[in-house]
Amino acid sequence: MLNWFKKIALLEGLSLLLLLFIAMPLKYFADLPIYVKYVGMTHGILFILYVIMAFLLKEEKNWNLKNFAIILVASFIPAGTFYVDKKYLS
Repeated sequence: MLNWFKKIALLEGLSLLLLLFIAMPLKYFADLPIYVKYVGMTHGILFILYVIMAFLLKEEKNWNLKNFAIILVASFIPAGTFYVDKKYLS
């Protein structure tokens, strides 16, 4: 399950970066809101999967509350999931 979580963390991080730095500027500066719709939906699904899998792995990996909180908060920070992958999942 850890390999799946690592893949989802990577995709979730990439989708957040795409949403913030590609889709949102296209929406507001080029009047192209369609990209936010699809990238946003994809990001939302990946975010939900990330959180669910984090809860499932918490027990399996015996993460303490501090590490678990860092792993969850990282999903809100651009490139935060990349940090989690290097520090907690390697």
